[in-house]
Amino acid sequence: MSSNLPHVPDSAEAGEGTPAPAAVVVLAAGEGTRMKSATPKVLHEICGRSLLGHVLAAARELEPEQVVVVVGHAREQVAAHCAEVDPAARTAVQHEQRGTGHAVRIALEELGGAAREPVASAAVPPVDGTVVVVCGDTPLLTGETLRQLSAAHAADGNAVTVLTAQVPDATGYGRIVRDEATGAVTAIVEHKDATDVQRAIREINSGVFAFDGRLLAEALGQVRTDNSQGEEYLTDVLGILRAAGHRVGAALADDHREIAGINNRVQLAEARGILNDRLLERAMLAGVTVVDPASTWVDVGVTFGRDAVVQPGTQLLGSTHLAEGCEVGPHSRLRDTLVGAGARVEFAVADAAEVGAGASVGPYAYLRPGTRLGPKSKAGTYVEMKNASVGEGTKVPHLSYVGDATIGEYTNIGAASVFVNYDGQEKHHTTVGSHCRTGSDNMFVAPVTVGDGAYTAAGSVITKDVPPGSLAVARGQQRNIAGWVARKRPGSAAAKAAEAAEEAAAAEASGEVSGGSDDGD
Repeated sequence: MSSNLPHVPDSAEAGEGTPAPAAVVVLAAGEGTRMKSATPKVLHEICGRSLLGHVLAAARELEPEQVVVVVGHAREQVAAHCAEVDPAARTAVQHEQRGTGHAVRIALEELGGAAREPVASAAVPPVDGTVVVVCGDTPLLTGETLRQLSAAHAADGNAVTVLTAQVPDATGYGRIVRDEATGAVTAIVEHKDATDVQRAIREINSGVFAFDGRLLAEALGQVRTDNSQGEEYLTDVLGILRAAGHRVGAALADDHREIAGINNRVQLAEARGILNDRLLERAMLAGVTVVDPASTWVDVGVTFGRDAVVQPGTQLLGSTHLAEGCEVGPHSRLRDTLVGAGARVEFAVADAAEVGAGASVGPYAYLRPGTRLGPKSKAGTYVEMKNASVGEGTKVPHLSYVGDATIGEYTNIGAASVFVNYDGQEKHHTTVGSHCRTGSDNMFVAPVTVGDGAYTAAGSVITKDVPPGSLAVARGQQRNIAGWVARKRPGSAAAKAAEAAEEAAAAEASGEVSGGSDDGD
């Protein structure tokens, strides 16, 4: 980096003594046709947040007085999403997409409509303080970088400071032209208009700026539309301010990938990979073992305790939390799920569930919303649970469905049990007490209660309450109808097998031995 470039404060300095911005303006009005999607571009998600959500989260780290999101295409959807993820943010509607300068003008008019002095209708309302402008499709932009931009802007006393980056290939980007003596920005030259010397510059414009609010308003009033697009370009403000004698500066981002805008699904996937790497690196540095980062995916809302272990092929989504010393995976997907200390989850899917400390889940288990497993409990192989509360030490080892149920402590549910909770119109609840032993292939037809310490026999259909300490047997008496197969299925493989078995049994009963008898010779 040239020694002429202005100092950019490091993360320890950034924000110290720097006033919070008066406003952050997020440009989110574009259609994003290259996404080829019915979903507005800024609402596409990576790592548990929309592109716009990531930008708003970074903007909030500046603690600005106001955040204004400029919406246009699909504005109802985008505005509703803003209200959901950042209720304090304001929205301004750009009914016609007439350029970035016009979008910022709309934002300042939205700000100026709230308790500011009256201005002429043709003028842009002034804003006291710093106005930071960011793009709504840059999900890798961090709050730390925005703090560094604001700090550099304040320290250098600039009218405008542009965030720039050094990129390996600057083709297609606007080049940052600096004064060799002072390092000040003299121009932003678009690729198509650049000379060969300027095209050799690898420092590019990110589209992220910090402005003096009042000077920005004055300059926007002078922006013209005599260009090939007939639009108001925000970058024209830099030339206007410089021509008026104001200082135009730049702050260089540490990582050029932060400023990458998302325009298609390929770039969306690339950004997802970069952000996922960041999140996993942060987790590992905090004491989490990620066995194979290349096959592990996490959302921004996921949190970890120390010494948690994540095995390969695992997805941790939403607000999932892994407590200290637990182990998840391989090949598990958890969303909005709490895994307690020392618990083990393998080859499992869980959604809005709680797994108690020391509990065991899987392999091949499915915990649906409302499932709560107590400490040291078990949901074993091919077990599905929904809206079920399972007490400490209780086991549901295999091949069972437990829905809308409460099970007490240290109970064992036999294999192939089904909690029959739905009558075709309504769901009903089943309660099984503590220290119960239920037989294999049981049906519990809700609503029904099995008392503490009770047993149920294998193959039973439990339709009535079982008192504590009782044995419930609810199955028909076995009756064998001899010769039924021969009469009803003559000539079948079953009939032939039965006939052979009967002949063998008869021969054995008569004392005959295959191959002849001993005649004493």
